[in-house]
Amino acid sequence: MGCLEALKPEILLSQSSFREAREYIRKNVREYHEVEPGYRIFDVHIIGVPPLYIGVEGEHLIFPYTKPCHGTFVVKVPGGEEIGMAFASRTYRCPGSLSPPKGLVLSRIQR
Repeated sequence: MGCLEALKPEILLSQSSFREAREYIRKNVREYHEVEPGYRIFDVHIIGVPPLYIGVEGEHLIFPYTKPCHGTFVVKVPGGEEIGMAFASRTYRCPGSLSPPKGLVLSRIQR
């Protein structure tokens, strides 16, 4: 597992449940994507109870991160190249969309 601290994350929500983390992203991030448990981003595996969301806000990624013995946090980190690469291996599904954004994926939900 990679080291999240090296990314200098901004903690948006701390010591939450999987459900609270999911709802925080759903309610506070305009664009988010559903991923499966175990999904790897920045060499960090995201764990939790589905559905799991990764938010995209400008050049930042927002996602739940569970640290054993400390709970689940919602973190915001600079996305850089990871935004395009993160979802490239997934199938994009978004009914009614004209075209998928470059590299985005599994389930795109936009408010």
